[in-house]
Amino acid sequence: MVPALQPFRRWLTAAASVVALVSAGLVASGGASQAAAQGPCDIYASGGTPCVAAHSTTRALYAAYNGPLYQVQRASDGATRDIGVLSAGGYANAATQDSFCANTSCVITVIYDESGKGNHLTRALRGYWPGPAAGGNDNLANAFEAPVTVAGHKAYGVYVAPGTGYRNNHTSGIATGDQPEGMYAVLDGTHYNGGCCFDYGNAETTGNDDGNGTMEAVYFGNNKGWGYGAGPGPWVMADLENGLFSGVNQHYNAGDPTVANRFQTAVVKGGPNQWAIRGGDARAGGLSTYYSGVRPNVSGYNPMKKQGAIILGIGGDNSNGATGTFYEGVMTSGYPSDATENAVQANIGAAGYSDAPTGSGTLTPGARVSLQATTACCTSDYLRHNDADNKVVISAVDSASSATTKADATWIVRAGLANSSCLTFESANARGRYLRHYAFRLQLDIDDGGSTFAQDATFCPTAGNSGTGRSFQSVNYPAKYIRHYGYAGYLAGNGGTNAWDATTSWAQDTSWLTATPWS
Repeated sequence: MVPALQPFRRWLTAAASVVALVSAGLVASGGASQAAAQGPCDIYASGGTPCVAAHSTTRALYAAYNGPLYQVQRASDGATRDIGVLSAGGYANAATQDSFCANTSCVITVIYDESGKGNHLTRALRGYWPGPAAGGNDNLANAFEAPVTVAGHKAYGVYVAPGTGYRNNHTSGIATGDQPEGMYAVLDGTHYNGGCCFDYGNAETTGNDDGNGTMEAVYFGNNKGWGYGAGPGPWVMADLENGLFSGVNQHYNAGDPTVANRFQTAVVKGGPNQWAIRGGDARAGGLSTYYSGVRPNVSGYNPMKKQGAIILGIGGDNSNGATGTFYEGVMTSGYPSDATENAVQANIGAAGYSDAPTGSGTLTPGARVSLQATTACCTSDYLRHNDADNKVVISAVDSASSATTKADATWIVRAGLANSSCLTFESANARGRYLRHYAFRLQLDIDDGGSTFAQDATFCPTAGNSGTGRSFQSVNYPAKYIRHYGYAGYLAGNGGTNAWDATTSWAQDTSWLTATPWS
């Protein structure tokens, strides 16, 4: 199932105060290391619609906030550590995470609420749809999967793979019934799928589908099962339960555009028979209004029946087939004015989100890497995906190669889908597609959420079979390794019935240098 979105307040005075803040220079402009003089929640409060939940793993959302942003737990001994800010109103202290999690893996166990209302997000427990973890609960996000820089400072987002989800069913101050609210999220606009449902916002407290209008959440992805906008997607939509809505109509609404920003601001707000979807590039520029008007022309959404839980990465009934990356987001009391949201968008742009690499040439999850062949014939060749089809091959790449070729030969290292101690490789320029074997041929495919795909896309790094570099052992065929043969990519054993299992140069063909990424 799909989880699911005050009339305008007297906001002219509030809007004027926001404009005054911007004019006075109190909304930060992009200094490389300065904390914002105003955070998004300070701006919402000035607009008369204060934050009642504020979540971020990258920065403080209030100028005065000096507490923890999130908590991590390491695999080696189960210990936990809060990750705070470098200074009040500042950026995440990623070095604390790096030090605490060195030589082991970590997951994000808590995303703290900065609003003071205690609306923290923790592992989503079993709902109508069970998750993959023990007891039918959801997985927790790998803490290293979404590296980012904010104003030049290293930070980490929340990387949601299928089966990952966070929730709080016992909240304080979140809108219920037909009460007005607003919300935004800053997301990775290139990391999405058509699974249900990558949401952030208001959901059922029961973990079940409780009917039309029992949710109001930001949705991001290209799911067309309930509603969709112009182009192929992804779209910012509202999950209102039993419907992803792109506008007033139940299905197609031309005014909701496909977006293609690396960092995407996604906004949803709603009140009595009034709601809106807005969005924009989180790095620069303003917000566009994709829809603003009355509730959908389908029964059950006017009045709304919101229940006031908060979800991240899942639907209201714990539908957990989606992917996405979350950096920051808030929920408000009251229906924010466009002017207030525009000032918040300016603050987000000034924060300086960037995908400048924070790790390269390593096998640390979140880092980018290129895999260079070591066989004498092919030391200028790199493992890459074809543009014409989904096959994986090797070919020469150098400084004169096209930008596309360089990107085709660049991989983002992920924790293994089937075994987090191993690795999965995501394409750097075809996000959401992963290196996997199929009939022992290497290819690039979309994660379907199944266990077979997870195993086919998981490889365990070992010392290079030739004594050089690294080799990558299949998790479900441990006698077979990633190999190039005849300039194509295979999963190959050292001897066997297939041509690519030939013993000649097998050790060299299955050994790779983890090189600085080309893109």
